[in-house]
Amino acid sequence: MSLSPIAYADSLRIGTIDFVSPDEIKVLLDIEAPDAVALNTGTPRPFPRINGYVLVPSDQGHLVAQVEWITVERSQYPKRKGMQDFGLVDLPYPLRKMSLNPLGCLIYEGQDGDKDRYEFRRGVEAYPTVGDPVLLPTQSQLRAIVESGENRRVKIGISPLAANAEVRIDPDRLFGRHLAVLGNTGSGKSCSVAGLIRWSMDEARKARGGSDPNARFIVLDPNGEYANTFRDMSNVRVFAVEPGEDVEQLHVPLWFWNSTEWSAFTRASDRAQRPLLRRALREMRGGADLTEDLIFTLRRKISSILITLKSQVRNGDNYEGWKFGPKLPVFIEDLEAYGRDFPAQENGLSGLRDQLQELINRPNQTFRKQNGQTGYNDFPATAVAAVIESIQNYLDGIGGVVYQAGPNEDTPLQFDGGQFADHLESLASQENNSQFFDYLIMRIRTMLADTRVSRIAAGETHTTLADWLVNYIGDNQASNGSVTVIDLSLAPAEVVHIITAVIARMTLEALQRYRKLNRGKTLPTVLVMEEAHSFISRYKDNAEDQNTAAICCQVFEKIAREGRKFGLGLVLSSQRPSELSPTVLSQCNSYLLHRISNDRDQELVHKLVPDNLRGLLRDLPSLPSRNAILLGWASELPVLVQINALPEHHRPKSEDPDFWAVWSGQAQRNVDWAAIATDWQQTPPEEQNENNQAVGNAGEFDDDIPF
Repeated sequence: MSLSPIAYADSLRIGTIDFVSPDEIKVLLDIEAPDAVALNTGTPRPFPRINGYVLVPSDQGHLVAQVEWITVERSQYPKRKGMQDFGLVDLPYPLRKMSLNPLGCLIYEGQDGDKDRYEFRRGVEAYPTVGDPVLLPTQSQLRAIVESGENRRVKIGISPLAANAEVRIDPDRLFGRHLAVLGNTGSGKSCSVAGLIRWSMDEARKARGGSDPNARFIVLDPNGEYANTFRDMSNVRVFAVEPGEDVEQLHVPLWFWNSTEWSAFTRASDRAQRPLLRRALREMRGGADLTEDLIFTLRRKISSILITLKSQVRNGDNYEGWKFGPKLPVFIEDLEAYGRDFPAQENGLSGLRDQLQELINRPNQTFRKQNGQTGYNDFPATAVAAVIESIQNYLDGIGGVVYQAGPNEDTPLQFDGGQFADHLESLASQENNSQFFDYLIMRIRTMLADTRVSRIAAGETHTTLADWLVNYIGDNQASNGSVTVIDLSLAPAEVVHIITAVIARMTLEALQRYRKLNRGKTLPTVLVMEEAHSFISRYKDNAEDQNTAAICCQVFEKIAREGRKFGLGLVLSSQRPSELSPTVLSQCNSYLLHRISNDRDQELVHKLVPDNLRGLLRDLPSLPSRNAILLGWASELPVLVQINALPEHHRPKSEDPDFWAVWSGQAQRNVDWAAIATDWQQTPPEEQNENNQAVGNAGEFDDDIPF
């Protein structure tokens, strides 16, 4: 026997409201309300259930609320409809109550065939009042709560609290406003990140009729987990410190580095070393587009002297002798050396050298200090101007001054790292305190001498900026693949933050220039940062010397603030959200929260969401693997989602180690330390054998030697 609509609606009633506030509604459950399984809606469903959904009739349709807690209170008498007080006022009677978080409204949109159609809208316009009934949602209403929303194109899982309704996301919302995937190690973060990329690409491929999507994902992988994750997808580009089969050499040229990154890496002091470093970069980049022939090399060296002379500060009509004088003998020595290196220019160089010597030889120009060193009186500006004019005329005769005009120190123009160190040393020798620059130059030379670093920063083959952008961000129409995996697992610790910062910054600046040249249109790109707490960690704002970790974090903070305007989305994956930069976290509009046990991390996550949603986050410590809470801009409402399962060969290499299987012999592990040592030391096997043999021979004792 079918029920009338009024009788059916009454059968869904489970209680009445007895307390209302903007962030909490308390409900007194009827005694007849289900206490384990609800059959009212036609399908068996657990009730009451934490984080489940209930409805309250309203003017717009139904108010949707989420169960935060359930409790039992004692009453003096039963409050069942139709029952009266039998005088047993001294006996307690159990009453069930629950607290609700209001989420939004469920609007009836008519029928689609023989099914009712509903739409969920976030936000509450009118709150219910005390005494209003509370209802169980039907199967179609429950699904509509989770499945409402436009452009929900990519399925990422199901909602066990909403009749296994499909949880779908809008890629524009998920990737366009930045996403943070947070959770303990082993909770399924890496699989979720890999799945979001793969499922999005699969749906885009279907929408294009089977052709590869015009998408760009750049995965920064510090643990080497994703190298084989997307192998079955066409044209996946994998770069690593040590190339191998289908893995290319990671190459981030040092001429990509801007002055801030150079300063952080070399730990240049702010007062003296950084200005000289920026000048050296500016001069090296200024000549990067010209042929480095002998005449050009000479022009660059003489131009450096000219720029130094012009940069000296005058005191009235004189150049200060204590500051200006010591530079002149250095210039004279340089000109003598240049004359030997460039015999064809010996006459012109000797004339310049003689003029500088005449400046020093002027009457009463020099004097002897008490310590025996040469002191200098002030130089008249007219005499110095004559020397500057002579050098200018000489340079005009051989092709003109280099470096006076041109790009700034941050423009990615190619130059040779070895020549950069030499040029910096040449500029340092012109300073009165050249010893202060020795450590700066040594850091650069040491870096270039390290084969691990030089393979990444220098490389055996020269690459152009355009080629790098094609290989790492993707060619036109993503014809060379939609995913780039950059394996940073073997990157030296001293450069890994700089390498990461340069890749992220170059990606952002490339997309900025794309929008500039394409009349405001953006090129959608997603930058994925695994183990984000290691690269986007908190730093001291007032620190004078910014280290490489701080520079790396600042790059990602800029991407978090400005990336959306240029089509660059950010996906962060971290197991320690409390260590992440607050700036970056606050700019993430969507969160996928896996199991989080640490109290500090839980406290931070609670601060990221509105007060009325914190009840849902109490589930975080007990979430099983593959389960997560999706909330924020990407979801119409906070929802507990069971993430789709990835096949074994599609998962990142982040599974837990199988200790017992190895200990008990169920899994075999053979070790060849010699092969590992050979790979580690980068030595040919035959040379390694010779070394081992030499060590073995050295350990043998000669019987004739007494001891």
